[in-house]
This record gives sequence, C-alpha cells and structure tokens, in this order.
Amino acid sequence: MSAALLFRDDAFLKECAATVTGINEQGGIRLDRTVFYATAGGQPGDRGVIRWDGGQAEIATTVYDEAKDVVHVPREGQALPPIGAGVTAALDWASRYRNMRAHTLMHLLCAAVPFPVTGGAIGEDGGRIDFDIPEGQIPDKATLGETLNRLVAEDHPVSFRWISDEEMAANQHLIRTMSVKPPVGTGRVRLVMIGADGKVDLQPCGGTHVSSTAAIGPVAVARIENKGKINRRIRVVFQ
Repeated sequence: MSAALLFRDDAFLKECAATVTGINEQGGIRLDRTVFYATAGGQPGDRGVIRWDGGQAEIATTVYDEAKDVVHVPREGQALPPIGAGVTAALDWASRYRNMRAHTLMHLLCAAVPFPVTGGAIGEDGGRIDFDIPEGQIPDKATLGETLNRLVAEDHPVSFRWISDEEMAANQHLIRTMSVKPPVGTGRVRLVMIGADGKVDLQPCGGTHVSSTAAIGPVAVARIENKGKINRRIRVVFQ
C-alpha cells in the first residue's frame, strides 16, 4: 500500500508519526504515511531525518520507486529501522520551505509567460522553466522581472481544491506543461490556485507551495536562453 502523502493537504507539516512498512534492497525506507515530498515535477525530493526508539537515519533525498511508492533514501552508512517500528519523520524545514517558495515562484512565471511549458526544475537559488515561445514574442528580461515582483508584492493567496479525474480529463486546457502530467489515478487531482479563484494562476499540481505570494520574497530574472528553434529557458532566482 502506498504511503499517505500528508503534504498534499498540508504543506506546512514539518514532521509526522509513521510506521515502517518496508526496506528495499538499496536500504530505502518505506513508511505508511509521510510529510516528505518525493522527487517529481521538477521539485527535488525532501531531506531530513527518521527517528525511532534507539536510532535515527539521516535522509538524503526522497524518491518514487518503480511501483510509485515513496522511498526515503538514507545517507550512506546510516542505521535502518526495523520493519514495523514506529518512527518520527522530520523534514529539513529550511530546504523544504525554500522549495515551496521556488515552486510557487514557478507558478507565477507560468502566469507571466503564457506559452507551453516543456520542462522545468527547482534549485537552491530559485528555478527555471523551458517554454516554447515563437520568435518575436520572447519577453524582455527587465519587464518580466518587474511583473514577477509585482505579483509577489501583491500578496496573492495560494490555495488548492480537489477535482475528480473525470473533471481533469474534461479540462485539459488547465495543463500547462507538455512534459509532466498531473498526478491522476487516485480518483482526484489537486488544482493549485493563486489569487482569488485562481485568477493569477490555476493548474493541476502535486507539489508544495507557500500560502501567499509575498512569502516568495524579491526575485530577479537571471537569464533567458535559447534551447532550440522556439524553446526558451527562463531562469529566475531569489534576491
């Protein structure tokens, strides 16, 4: 059974109690529930620590295995908890919160650049998105930076709601990215909304986000690069 993904309903949970359901051949730890986000959609997997009576394991990253189960990957040489043990899974909150700010920033970038998304990634200092932008419509770097900082300063609320898989199938126009499909198959899909009723941005997303755009802080457009005939990579960083 897959772990309950607690961050999908509350991204501000810093830790949770859980039970170890398995250890894979590589020493990855599976839990029945978790606050750790597994690498997906350009967002890095969470790191932190898993503690149990008599030991702990530092978690270097979190990933999905081939069965789409969440696996907490310990740093090399760490002790492993017994299967069935009760544990506390605690995030490296500074790392997670930075990812939340960056992921929300990427949604603002999508809102400011209304072209198809072909890829993206979040890093230590911000993130980047690849867009298919026709020649002659490439945004000006300074103007785009002003737009993003305005959206940040306007302190728009960030929220979410759930829709059914059937509703998602009937509203394909909400999907911005051509490379990452929204998480479906559980019967419902989460729509992330920025601004009242998603007036700033509205799209399916399984990632973690801050609760308002002001929490992102000041940003700058670092560069806009050519990555193909019409593909443009836009990188935005925290200031």
